Order: sequence, then C-alpha cells, then structure tokens
Amino acid sequence: MGVAAMAAFMGVRDAISTGAGGVAASVAMAAGGSPDAALNFGDGAVLPYSPAKVKAAPRGRASSWSSLLLLLGRTRKLAKVRLLLAAGVLLALVLLASPVGPPIGWNHQPSSSASSPSRDGYMVLINTWRRTSLLKKAVAHYASCPKTDAIHVVWSENDPPPESLKTYLRNIIMSRSRNSQKPKLQFDLNEEDNLNNRFKPINGLTNDAIFSVDDDLLVPCSTLEFAFTVWQTTPDTMVGFVPRMHWLDEEKNGVVYYKYGGWWSVWWTGTYSMVLSKAAFFHRKYLDMYTYKMPSTIHDYVTRERNCEDIAMSLLVANVTQAPPIWVKGKIHEIGSYGISSLAGHNKRRNNCLNDFISLYGAVPLVSTNIKAVDAREEWFW
Repeated sequence: MGVAAMAAFMGVRDAISTGAGGVAASVAMAAGGSPDAALNFGDGAVLPYSPAKVKAAPRGRASSWSSLLLLLGRTRKLAKVRLLLAAGVLLALVLLASPVGPPIGWNHQPSSSASSPSRDGYMVLINTWRRTSLLKKAVAHYASCPKTDAIHVVWSENDPPPESLKTYLRNIIMSRSRNSQKPKLQFDLNEEDNLNNRFKPINGLTNDAIFSVDDDLLVPCSTLEFAFTVWQTTPDTMVGFVPRMHWLDEEKNGVVYYKYGGWWSVWWTGTYSMVLSKAAFFHRKYLDMYTYKMPSTIHDYVTRERNCEDIAMSLLVANVTQAPPIWVKGKIHEIGSYGISSLAGHNKRRNNCLNDFISLYGAVPLVSTNIKAVDAREEWFW
C-alpha cells in the first residue's frame, strides 16, 4: 500500500475513531445534501451529523485533511456523473416530446387520395418504339417485381403489335410473376408517333401509383419497392432515379435565362430540381392534368420538337405541389445503346425547352433541393 493511500486510510480510520462527523457533514453539503445527512462507510456503520463531534474533531492533522479531500473529490465526480445522466434524460424527453417534421426540401403535402385503399401496388407504364427485344426484357423484369399490379405499354408505331408479341409477353408474365394475382398486360395504342402519348389518361387503373419507365431501363425490384414506399409517404410528388437541375444563367434585356443541367451538374453541385419520367413514380391524376389542364402550347411544342415531355411533366408537378421532387439513390441498368439523348445538340435543345416552358408558365415552378432518399439497408454507413 502506498504512502498516500495509507495516509488516507489512517485518516479515515482516525476520523471514525475520534468521531469526525464534520467530514460527513462537509461531504453531504458538498454533494448538495442536508447537514443532517449521515455518512455510510460501507461496513454498516452510519455516523449521524453531530455539532459537538465537529468541534471535538482534530483540525491540524494532515491525515484528516487527506481523507476529506479524497472524499470530496469522489463526491464531486459522482455529482458530475449524475448531472450528465440527468442532462441526457432531459434531452431525450425533449426530443420525444417535440413534433418531428420532414427534412428541409421534403415538403410533404397530403394527397386528396391519401386515404385511397388502392395504394398497395403500382402500374408499370413502359414507353417503347421499335425496340421489341428491349420491350421483352423490360416486361419480363417488371413482371417479377412483387408490387407490380399491371403493365401498360405505350405503343406509337404505325402497325399494331403482332399477336405473337402479345402472346409471348403474356406467357413471360405468367412464368416470371411471383404473385398469385398475375399483372395484367395492356397495349395503349396511338395513331401517331408523339411523345405526349406516354402521358395520356388510362381508364380502369386499380392503383394510384404509376411507375413510368423507358424500355431500355431496368430498376432492380428491391430498389423499385423502396422507391414505392417513399412515394407512398408523399403521393403528390414525383419520386425517381434520374435527377436533373436548372440554374440561373444570365439576364438579357430584362429576360432571365436558365440552364438545364444533366447528371454531372447534379453530381458537382449536389442539387437537383427535377426527376425524369424515364424512371419515376407519380400519381395517376397527373395523366389527366398533363392532357387536359397543361397549356396546349406545351403539347404542340413537344410534338414539334419531339423532345422534352419529361421536362414538361416535371414543371407540371412542381407547379401543383410547390415542392421539389425526391431523388431515390439506387443503381439502375441501362440495356439500350442509343436514344434521343445521344443525338447531336441534345443539351442545347433541352436548354431551349426549359426556357420556353418557363416563359409559357410565366414563372419558375421548379424547386431545388439537396435531399435524396437512401435505403439504409443497402448502406454501410448511414
């Protein structure tokens, strides 16, 4: 036993033998207790506070002061621990009692159909054009996803789909679907090749959710199911996998011009204001609004330019919700080798579309955000 430890032990022993109740009183008061508190030394002996013993206690012995300082140090440490524990409990109670709101940028607005019972699944809306091999792969894949209730194919070719193709797709749905209720297949036929066709209203839908996708994009079922749960929390919003952005470019003669930013702009800035309908969930009501309530000049623009129907839909939804879309982080597989985006001058045409549409709206309905939805089960750190 060291000298200091021995001195402390001797001091405590002497204090007990001489009736050092003043030590007990001092420790009790230092810990916030009453001077009437008792000191328990752990062996069952409890010494009550006594003014007479305080006066009788020797004041000049170093051992008594050592024991007093040791006890005071221990008491202060104990008091700090208790204070920290009390602060932690108080903070937890405050957090539990406070209302938890959505994060900045996630502006939830309850849908008028929020209480609709038909929100347990979704319809997959596939836009295709002269790529039968890709269409077969897309139908086979989405038929295997558990929440797929129906598959609609937007067909805008001159000739109707051959019966052999219909039979093949129905058979592949029956073999790939894991649901007892197999998804229904329907071709939505159009007389002309027009990108507005992909947003025409559809009769007989049993669910509110529509997953709009191009025939050359495959989203893994688990990722698709997660995006669907995100959409269910805010069914008025577009929820998708392909983010895009806009930003103020310049002002000429009192006219403000905006830039359209692709994926690398989103990656560089960490900001987006659109999710493209080539892989996105939205409410079926937007099909009616796109066709009947959106300015017809925008329909004419899309028909003439053969482009930008996805920007038009993003502007429409933003104009209704006054909120940003939600980008879901997830890996998607592109199985096609070409498309409109691969044509020369694509970015310039998208810039023109964005500015022309904004001028037709008379305002900028797009709302930027840096929030994205991530499935924590797929992340190492979250």
